[in-house]
Amino acid sequence: MEPVERIAANGCTLAYVIRRELEPVKTTFLTPETLNFQAGFIVYPACSEIPRHVHKPIHRELNRTSEVLFVKKGRCEVDFFTDDKQLVATRELRTGDVLLLVAGGHGFRLQEDTIFLEIKQGPYTGVDEKERF
Repeated sequence: MEPVERIAANGCTLAYVIRRELEPVKTTFLTPETLNFQAGFIVYPACSEIPRHVHKPIHRELNRTSEVLFVKKGRCEVDFFTDDKQLVATRELRTGDVLLLVAGGHGFRLQEDTIFLEIKQGPYTGVDEKERF
């Protein structure tokens, strides 16, 4: 099992599965710079420092919601679909795995009691942003 797996169809990246076993020894970004959601491991040695900073306002335009799911506890299977709802792959996620969803559709079957930490783009619009199929 690869520590980072890119799930793709027709040249389009749908998701990245990042396994808990991955422990990079240097800063490693897992997504390309052009993706609307960046994910990577930043590695710092002990006794180093991250200088104080603020992030400047930057106007960005997004046309879809990306999500990051961290499996805090449990086990599940996730199905990955193209935008036209065709099944591409199924993978199992376990405690400590991370899933970065960037395109297409997805669905989950929970094998155990499962807790996800979900991080996604905001702001929350209050509008139903999902199309179920």
